[in-house]
Amino acid sequence: MVRLLDADPDLGALLTDARREQAERELVVRTHRLLVGPWDVSRLAGATADHLGLLILRGVLSRELIVADHVSAELLGPGDLVRPWQAASRAGLLPVDAVWSVLSPLTVAVLDRRFAAEVARYPEVTATLFDHLSERSTRLATTQAISQLTRVDRRLKALFWHLAERWGRVSGDGVIVPLALTHRILGQLVGARRPTVSTALSELAEHEELIRRADGSWLLRGDPGDAESLARKPSATGHRGQDVMRPARRFAREAEGDRAPTKSAALLATMDGMREELEAGETRDMLRRRRDSLA
Repeated sequence: MVRLLDADPDLGALLTDARREQAERELVVRTHRLLVGPWDVSRLAGATADHLGLLILRGVLSRELIVADHVSAELLGPGDLVRPWQAASRAGLLPVDAVWSVLSPLTVAVLDRRFAAEVARYPEVTATLFDHLSERSTRLATTQAISQLTRVDRRLKALFWHLAERWGRVSGDGVIVPLALTHRILGQLVGARRPTVSTALSELAEHEELIRRADGSWLLRGDPGDAESLARKPSATGHRGQDVMRPARRFAREAEGDRAPTKSAALLATMDGMREELEAGETRDMLRRRRDSLA
């Protein structure tokens, strides 16, 4: 049991000091922890309609929506409210299945019926929860727009700058995005096949614009693209019939040897792609089994 406003202080942003102190005492919730791996949400099927949902306090969660053999992904993190017991497709006119996976150790607050009754006295907190839902909707729409950009390398750069707004932290070499995202998940986020994503990541690594670090996180260099550069049409004279990416702005070195060689970064991206290619068949079988179990 934890005090919700201690675990997520942003929820009390609209409260006066006096009401916040009262809300901190009264809004106490249960928490639940999940380890990295697939999340079998069928166990939550018994949740009642008045159960508000699960509020993510820590960790990263992915939701994959499966239509035939195509998959799109959504990343969820602290502040997001989820109701994973809801069927992805209730009407059945279009068969859509949902698969949930914990990408980093997850802690969620259980906003059950008891909490719903208590929070009714604090409409300011409810309004903030609605703000979080609206922000999630905006992020989804932004990711959808990114997936429609020309060229996968532009999509990946735009995606990582989009992710950096929420998860990124500035370092001496650039912006670190501490998300261990595989090529497969990145492909689902930008609407591209995994081999194409691997090729684009290798090119970005060669230009030192996006490099996967040894711990699985990503180093983003340069500046976010503006509307003009993102909308630019491919040139007919560039590499492989496309315009050549401009080298990213160089960051000052803090010490000798502080930056891995460019070719090593590209090689790492290529090796990641080869490893995921070997796992692709197993991943498709896993998704098929999950889809069959949900049917």
